[in-house]
Amino acid sequence: MRLTNRAKHLEKKPMTLVEKMYLPAIAQGLGITIKHFFRKKATIQYPEQKRELSPIFRGLHVLKRDEEGKERCTACGLCALACPAEAISMEAAERKKGEEHLYREEKYAAVYEINMLRCIFCGLCEEACPKAAIFLQPDVMAPPFYERSEVIYGKDRLVEKMEQRANTGIEKYVK
Repeated sequence: MRLTNRAKHLEKKPMTLVEKMYLPAIAQGLGITIKHFFRKKATIQYPEQKRELSPIFRGLHVLKRDEEGKERCTACGLCALACPAEAISMEAAERKKGEEHLYREEKYAAVYEINMLRCIFCGLCEEACPKAAIFLQPDVMAPPFYERSEVIYGKDRLVEKMEQRANTGIEKYVK
């Protein structure tokens, strides 16, 4: 019993002597190999050569400072809410007297952590921040880590250093 009329009847032709010796298949395989032999190589010599990054590349996170060197982050939590991987966690604290030179607003992030195992470098945290405090650098890749203790990036690794601020041209990307 047939369900459809789509069945195709194939005739099996006997192979010729050349086909039995697989000479055309061997010649075709050698042709492909020779063609690939003269192509430009896809690999690069990594430590000496750096790969060109895309203009929309999103790299390592940095917590920015303002023009006076104060931290921009006010611990509003919008970056943590926008993160689809839930990689960002923070704790807010009140600024005390004598700390006016460290923080812009009365509220600041006492603890700001990013779990790099969870982070997918989507850039939604950067877009959600009203103070332009979090920034994904376009030229710095996240370094490899070999222990779980190296995975959580705290403020000690995220806050922009003052000498780093003077040497980078990141300001042109920040609002």
